[in-house]
Amino acid sequence: MEALPRAPEVEEKSPESKDLLPSQTASSLCISSRSESVWTATPRSNWEIYRKPIVIMSVGGAILLFGVVITCLAYTLHLGNNSLKVLKMIGPAFLSLGLMMLVCGLVWVPIIKKKQKQRQKSVFFQSLKSFFLNR
Repeated sequence: MEALPRAPEVEEKSPESKDLLPSQTASSLCISSRSESVWTATPRSNWEIYRKPIVIMSVGGAILLFGVVITCLAYTLHLGNNSLKVLKMIGPAFLSLGLMMLVCGLVWVPIIKKKQKQRQKSVFFQSLKSFFLNR
C-alpha cells in the first residue's frame, strides 16, 4: 500500500518557514532602523558625524590629483603611440571621477549640518510635548 502523506509535526520546519523573519516589535524596529532614534541621549563626536564625507572628499581629492598627474604626463612625455592614447583616455577619466567624488563630499557636509539642526529641533519639540502631556 502507498504511504499517506503525513502533516508536518510542530518541531519539523519546512524550508518556507525558515525564510520567514520573526515578528518584530516597534522597539526592535526602531533599533534596527538606519536613522538615529530621537530618544538616544548619547552625543556623537564630530568625527562620527562627518567621517563618511571626509573619506569621500579625501579619496576624491587623491583620484583627482592622480588624474592631473597622468594627464600632465600624457601631454609632456614623448611615449609610444599606444601608451599615449591610453594615458590620454585614462587621465581625464580619473580627473572627472575624482572631481565628482570631491564635489559629492563637499555637498554632503551642508546636508549633514541641516539634518543635525532638524534633529535638535525635533528633540526640543519632543521634550516640550512630553512636558505638556505629562502634567
